[in-house]
Amino acid sequence: MSANGQRYNVGGIMLERPFKVRRLGHFGFNLTKLEAGRDFYGDLLGFTISDKADFSRAPWFPKDAGLGECHGYFMRHGTDHHAMVLFARPVMDRRADRKFAPEITINQITWQCGSLKEIADAYGYFQEQQVRIQRVGRDMPGSNWHTYVYDPDGHTNEFYYGIEQIGWNQHSKPRDLYYRGFQEKPDLPQISEAAELREALAKGIDIASGHRPALPNGEARFDVDGVLLPRPFKITKVGPVRLFVDDVDRAEAFYVGHVGLTKSEETVYRGARCVFLRCGAEHHSIALYPKELRGVLGLSPHTTCLSFGVEVANYAQLRAAVDFLKARGCTFIDTIAPELYPGIDYAAFVLDPDGHCIQLYYYMEQIGWDGRVRTAAERRPVSCEWPEALEPLSDSYTDQVFQGPFG
Repeated sequence: MSANGQRYNVGGIMLERPFKVRRLGHFGFNLTKLEAGRDFYGDLLGFTISDKADFSRAPWFPKDAGLGECHGYFMRHGTDHHAMVLFARPVMDRRADRKFAPEITINQITWQCGSLKEIADAYGYFQEQQVRIQRVGRDMPGSNWHTYVYDPDGHTNEFYYGIEQIGWNQHSKPRDLYYRGFQEKPDLPQISEAAELREALAKGIDIASGHRPALPNGEARFDVDGVLLPRPFKITKVGPVRLFVDDVDRAEAFYVGHVGLTKSEETVYRGARCVFLRCGAEHHSIALYPKELRGVLGLSPHTTCLSFGVEVANYAQLRAAVDFLKARGCTFIDTIAPELYPGIDYAAFVLDPDGHCIQLYYYMEQIGWDGRVRTAAERRPVSCEWPEALEPLSDSYTDQVFQGPFG
């Protein structure tokens, strides 16, 4: 039963909350080394800039503060307008409307829901539950309808619907369409995307005037499973998120009780309880660890992010990604034990220029209707020397396939 004892009709299914998280969506960091971070996530990992925000135009921006780079980058790996968001930390620290605690460099953890009604109803639900709300409305760029709340440690969680999709010509929506952004809870029903397009054309808006990234010219030299790309791998999914928290029990109560995630399993590592939660069939979408493990693992004290995951298409690409990044001077660490990421076998951890840890992997255990996870004895043993190829598991290649071409 839900925290308030009610049940809600969500599309004809009676649930404990008036919304259902379908998947982990986009994610972002506030970076001190923004331009170096843009190069790392763009040139090296392969995220494409879909839009660039100029915060110096915002009314809250301190004009004479000498904050340096004042842009934000919305980046994607597929058709979603953004999967990774990079903002300048000195700028974000000056925002009166969005407070980040000193150790929180994550600017958002996002959860896709199934409809606009779910997002509107989530706003009322979180009000009733006295969960601290940051804002509600519709983002531009990105077009996603949203309700933003804080978790008990101050991490921003966005519940969203309807993120903009970018097609083969790689144009995002033009700025002239940003009048469809909302800074408040929207009245329902709203017009459809098709109706927005008709309205834009009627207003004489050039719908092909949105941002388009510079297209690669002659640099695609790696044969990636039959497609020539600038790097020998393709990111096909983002997540899981791994968080250091002050109180694992309290954080678990929020993400299970309020967000509606399901606990897959918990482990104890060096006396510390670690919890793994999911929103779909994947073993975990988010994992919670006590802060005392941060120093044990040798990770940077400046962030509550243990790691953020990026999945590549297959094991061969994972091996190629590690070689590619090492050849370009990226720093890898080996202090994160497999017990801290059950459900994933072969993985590597690389640091971004700010010191955030990125987990590269190719496979996550899939959980069926009965909710049973594999025992440790049933999982693939991982050797120090990575073999050239692996034997299949029962759930190899059974997760959602990447939609669209690799590049």
